[in-house]
Amino acid sequence: MRRLAFLVGVVAGVGGCGKGAGGGKTEPAVKDPVSVVVAPDAAPLAPSEGDRQGALVEGPVAPAPPAPPAPPAPPPAKPGADFIDDARRLYQLVACQGREPIADDKKRKIVDRHCAWVDKQLGEYRARYIVGARAFFDDIQPDDLPRTVVYPFGGGDLISSLAAFPEADETTTISLELAGDPRRIGALSALELDESLGRLRGELGGTLSVGSNTSENLSSSQRNDLPAQVSSFLLGLAAAGFEPVSMRFVRLADDGAIQYVTAEEIAAADGRATRARKGDWHDPNFSESFANVEIEYRKAGDPADRVRVHRHFGWNLRDRELDASPQLLRHLEQKGKVTVLVKGASYLLWRNDFSRIRGYLLANLAWMLSDSTGIPPRFAREAGMVQDTYGRFAGAFLEGAEASGKKHADDFRELWAKNKKRRLPFRFGYVDSAKQAHLVVTRPAR
Repeated sequence: MRRLAFLVGVVAGVGGCGKGAGGGKTEPAVKDPVSVVVAPDAAPLAPSEGDRQGALVEGPVAPAPPAPPAPPAPPPAKPGADFIDDARRLYQLVACQGREPIADDKKRKIVDRHCAWVDKQLGEYRARYIVGARAFFDDIQPDDLPRTVVYPFGGGDLISSLAAFPEADETTTISLELAGDPRRIGALSALELDESLGRLRGELGGTLSVGSNTSENLSSSQRNDLPAQVSSFLLGLAAAGFEPVSMRFVRLADDGAIQYVTAEEIAAADGRATRARKGDWHDPNFSESFANVEIEYRKAGDPADRVRVHRHFGWNLRDRELDASPQLLRHLEQKGKVTVLVKGASYLLWRNDFSRIRGYLLANLAWMLSDSTGIPPRFAREAGMVQDTYGRFAGAFLEGAEASGKKHADDFRELWAKNKKRRLPFRFGYVDSAKQAHLVVTRPAR
């Protein structure tokens, strides 16, 4: 029995039951540990009192280290058809990012010529706004700026929103223009591609140069074989250093909830006519399935970057249209307090028949950046807002707005006259009647 007890003690020493088990210094490993073989007729040994009181374990026993946290589960896949392959093709051929070799020599030359124009436009825009205006925007924006941005009357102008609010987690643009069918890019002949890209440069050139466009260009863009609004959004992502990671088309339920359009629904709707959102605009040459889009994106080349989302809704914001289709306002109201951008909006917020969208903005804005097409001073004061002005303002850019909304124009002139003079080093939206750059910040009174 003494020999067996001795062997058990040896095994205890080499197996780690001493200081190693108690969290202290670990004994060195033994290459050939002793094995204990108990004869079949040997009686089991009872632990001694010293064993029970810790003779083999000195000091308190350290708790087992916690298990490493489980990796986060991937987000559940969204329903609906994902057009990311088409988005990436447009990102390469239209926005000219991450281009791959083009086997067709004619198409390659066409895309090379288009991309020379795009590279120049985006380079100038980045220098002027993405980089050049950054210090200005950082200086005037509050630290607690909501990362949810709403941009009514925004058209395809995601690029301006990203210049002003690059850290936004969610951006919503709204305009009469519908997003567009992205599927045709792969089937266009060289001649069709050349014509569509040429038209697109004319239709989107104003957005890239001065951040606004004409109604005529925006209306005609709905008949392009390339999806003008989607293309403009991808150009905006490219300018700001982002890349798409998904693209789905959406609609709004009666309660304002997002619903994703399925491949089956898209196939069933193909070939059906779509009506323009405004009577004197061209009807789109694609189905209603492609009216509203959701594009998820992140920093280009950075898979670890957080995914942000941009949604565009083709919607008429006039009162009678919102009364007939209130889903959009219900959707917007669910966002809570938001950051707002309005520019180049044809002075529609001056008018009585756009009171519902104006009322939504005044009830929900935490901070709003606009040119003079934003909320007139009278409405801002009545809602308890204050307005800070930058640059100079002599009158409305559009003569019709100056004539029909003279009281609002007078109020803006008075606002600029009494406010502190603040410099604006660039144009962002409409100029005024004297071609002067100007901006207004509308915010709740502190």
